[in-house]
Amino acid sequence: MTIREQTEQLEHQILCDWATFSDRSAGRQTPMEPCPIRTCFARDRDRIIHSKAFRRLSNKTQVFISPEGDHYRTRLTHTLEVAQIARTIARALRLNEDLVEAIALGHDLGHTPLGHAGERALQAVCPEGFHHNLQSVRMVSRIAPLNLSQEVLNGIACHTGSQKASTPEGRLIHYADRIAYVNHDIDDAIRAGILSESDLPQAVKSQLGTTHGRRINTLVHAVIDYGQKNHAIGMDEPTEQAMLDLRHFLFERVYDGQSAVQDSRAEWMLRTLYEYYIGHFEQLPAAYRRLVDDGDSRERVVCDYLASMTDRYAIACCKDLFLPRSWNRT
Repeated sequence: MTIREQTEQLEHQILCDWATFSDRSAGRQTPMEPCPIRTCFARDRDRIIHSKAFRRLSNKTQVFISPEGDHYRTRLTHTLEVAQIARTIARALRLNEDLVEAIALGHDLGHTPLGHAGERALQAVCPEGFHHNLQSVRMVSRIAPLNLSQEVLNGIACHTGSQKASTPEGRLIHYADRIAYVNHDIDDAIRAGILSESDLPQAVKSQLGTTHGRRINTLVHAVIDYGQKNHAIGMDEPTEQAMLDLRHFLFERVYDGQSAVQDSRAEWMLRTLYEYYIGHFEQLPAAYRRLVDDGDSRERVVCDYLASMTDRYAIACCKDLFLPRSWNRT
């Protein structure tokens, strides 16, 4: 018996009966010889961590564009916080931690550079629409294929929006993502001087807590308590409503207006790059141009290319294409 098979047997002894078991996976689009050491979901986690798309997250904005300070979140640190919260809950509920971690680490791989402003820009220009959760699936399935398990792809696709994931582990990421960002974005906004703790709605603080740590603790416990009682992923209504109220407060005070000048510049930059590459499609890397030969539209592929950029690469492209250069003298 291989180490993987021993691990799969152990899952049936340890995990709860409503968890997702590795040896019952729906499989991959392209079948692979099983790994003798890792379960299919552990293998997916490793593939994501070693991907270029994962490394690029370290240079993508979470909320604040080009902040002056080393302690603001990036897409990568956000992703790691989501994974930590999700694994804590999964362990308490005896769900599949490898599946939870794989989905968490992959959930934002398709996110644009320049944060919310970047996503708004591509949503405005792409005739086929743009949603970062679906773009994340496209990243690992089409642009830089990792041949992930169906359960991981489904969890990534459904981590935001109205559609629920097919596994409890996937549904858990929907909550872990919100728990992470509504709390760390407050922390960053306070650091930036946009908010103070006293600005937060009093009803929310009464329900969730008055500090960063207490709010996370309250929300994590709420998901665990709900899961133990109902064998499902969710929260009690008062706690979930307080989290949604906090999210609404952040959209009003931070996401939609934290820096109107910075956001407008970021949106202009991505819209301008989109228009340029639509008219100069031949300048895209060959790996992207080939997607058109396989049936994708130019508009879709240009959005793929822009969404794949880091903040600094997008800024460098804009400077290179649109700012005057010094004459080279020989």
